[in-house]
Order: sequence, then C-alpha cells, then structure tokens
Amino acid sequence: MHSSTPDRYGADVLSHDPHARPSSREVEARPGLLIEDVQSGFVGEIMDVRRRGGLWQMELEGQRGVRRVFPLGAGYWIEGQPVRLTPPRPHRITKPRINAAGSIHVEQHRARVARASRIWVEGKHDAELVQKVWGEDLALEGVVVEELLGVDNLEEKMAEFEPSDERRAGVLVDHLVPGSKESRIAEAAMRRPGILILGHPYVDVWQAVKPAAVGIPAWPAVPKGEDIKRGTLRRLGWPYQTKEDVGLGWARILACVHTYKDLEPSLLGRVEELIDFVTAVGTR
Repeated sequence: MHSSTPDRYGADVLSHDPHARPSSREVEARPGLLIEDVQSGFVGEIMDVRRRGGLWQMELEGQRGVRRVFPLGAGYWIEGQPVRLTPPRPHRITKPRINAAGSIHVEQHRARVARASRIWVEGKHDAELVQKVWGEDLALEGVVVEELLGVDNLEEKMAEFEPSDERRAGVLVDHLVPGSKESRIAEAAMRRPGILILGHPYVDVWQAVKPAAVGIPAWPAVPKGEDIKRGTLRRLGWPYQTKEDVGLGWARILACVHTYKDLEPSLLGRVEELIDFVTAVGTR
C-alpha cells in the first residue's frame, strides 16, 4: 500500500546530499575566508586547510573561539552565495630572472634619461662587449658608453668632456699594466678631477673572453709587433687577412658570450667598479 503523502527525499534517503548546490561556484579554500556551513549553520573563518586521513579538511573558528572541522566540497556559503570549496593550489616559487650581468632583471622598466657621467672604452669591440653583458644595467642607470677610438685619444677626449666630481668619466683601458704606454697615459689623465681609469691586463679585450666560452683551450700567443687580432685569427685557423675577416671573427667570439660567467674576473671587477663610480650619489 502506497502512502498518498509525497516523499520529498525520494525512494533512497541515502542518495540525498544536503550539501549539494547545483549553482555553486568553485573557490579555493584558504585561511582568512569567512565560511557558512549550510547544514549546521556554523559560521567561521578558515584557520587551516590540510589533508587528514587522505581527505581534505578545513578548520573553522566561529564565535567565542569555537573551532570545528569540515570536509572540503559543496554545501557552503560565502557572503550568501553557494560555493564548492577546493583544495589550495600549490604555490610555485618563481625564481627571479637574472640578466647577463648577474643582476635581477627588472620587468617593464623604462631606461633612465642619460646621465652626464659617462663610461669610456677604447674601441668598438670593447663597447659591444660591455653593452652585451651590462647593457640592461647601464640603461636602467642612464649610463652611456663612449668610444675613445684608441687610448692615444684619452687626453683629448677628457679635455672635451671636462669631467668633474659631479660629471664623472669612468675609463676602461686595455693592457693597463705597470710600465706600459697605456699606464703612462692613464696616470697623466687622472690628474684631472672626476676621472677613474681602470683596465685589464690583456693586450686586446678579445682575451677577456674565457677561452672555454669560445671552445678553445687557450688564446694563442701573438708576438709583440704583430697585429693582435689578425695574429689571433690566423693561429685559430680562421680567416684573418681583411678588415671584414676581423669583423666576422669578433662577431663569432661575441656570439659565444651569453653572461658575465663567460668573461674573465679581471674584466668583470673593473667594469662593475666603473659603473659604481659614475652612478655614485652626488653624480649627475
């Protein structure tokens, strides 16, 4: 005999889920959210979310510090709206992007207006190498790299530039070793205020690139008096006779430089010191 009274739970009472809400939106359960459990009416702030016995659960703290544990899923409200609470997503730790100079890369940062202070290098290859490794840092600091077109032009260039304690000139010189022509020129130029001249021991900046980066065991020894660039290319077995050969040889070397790790420490420290010098507080 069937009852005439409607059965609001259906034939199987166990099939009814009091937490089910067809219009629930998914929300990641995280501490700080204020949750209402629809079935019990308990309202509390999520204090902790963790897996217990293979099931995701959350601990809510209600009035007077009362705490209760509930399973994640459907059957909850946030600000009167039905939600289905999901486990917290694992947080990815994003490592900062490092630029070629070893500094933290700055996203979407416009280059600073150029400073009056400058960095000077001997020639095109020196400038290209400095720009490739330190270009981003220099742009952020507003530092322009100028070419001397040979150390013999240093005194003339400094006379034109008129450096001072506020308008500084940082100069990078090749083969700056005691007793060399370069060292004598540097000593004379540094009698002016606002100049710092540093250098590396190599005859040419090519040799400041680590041989391993280029795929060679060592840079070949070129006798004094022979053109260092052509002599290097010839001993490497690369084309060397024309100006174009030299340019292509340098381009091949420069392409092997990706970060500061591809350069010798004797160059790295000098460039960093020059950048600090021309960007010091009080300079412009």
